[in-house]
Amino acid sequence: MFSYRINEHLELRLYEPGHSEEVFAVSSANRDHIRLWLPWIDAVKTVEDTRDFIKKSLEQYARDDGFQCGIWEDNIYVGGLGYHWINRTGNYTEIGYWLAKSAEGRGIMSAACKVLVDHAFKAWKLNKVEIRAASGNHRSRAVAKRLGFTEEGTLRQINRIGSTYHDIVVYGMTAAEWAASGTDFSSAPIVGRVE
Repeated sequence: MFSYRINEHLELRLYEPGHSEEVFAVSSANRDHIRLWLPWIDAVKTVEDTRDFIKKSLEQYARDDGFQCGIWEDNIYVGGLGYHWINRTGNYTEIGYWLAKSAEGRGIMSAACKVLVDHAFKAWKLNKVEIRAASGNHRSRAVAKRLGFTEEGTLRQINRIGSTYHDIVVYGMTAAEWAASGTDFSSAPIVGRVE
């Protein structure tokens, strides 16, 4: 199993098929919470749908186009995050994430995203990382702000959830900005560390 320990309580794990039931149970229990901002939850109706997501995320990892991982707090699954893709021509990526309602407000997602941002710049030598969040999703936007990302603009009415359209706010961080921020977070590549 590939994993990365953030601290004594938090661990990132590359998704694998054995996680399917646990991931489905937590995402289903948080369906109404997730649905507010992330329309993909409505396509996840069965454990098999989650297995399919994990299979696709492992294919993404095998193609070297990023990866998806889960967040475990004290060995309990609480959410997920990952790279949507890696644009090798532009040398940048976008990070997406979600967290169970019960795990919010404790800095879990900020700590997890910090690891992925650091990995993108130090291991992959990318030039930029983006985070996109619905304009009304204040918690998600706060993660980008806490990490020092710059608000770059708003994509108007681009995210449809049900019959409602939402604006998406784009945040960006360049490798030079990350280095200049004085972030002392020397992480080895996440994927490749076996425990």
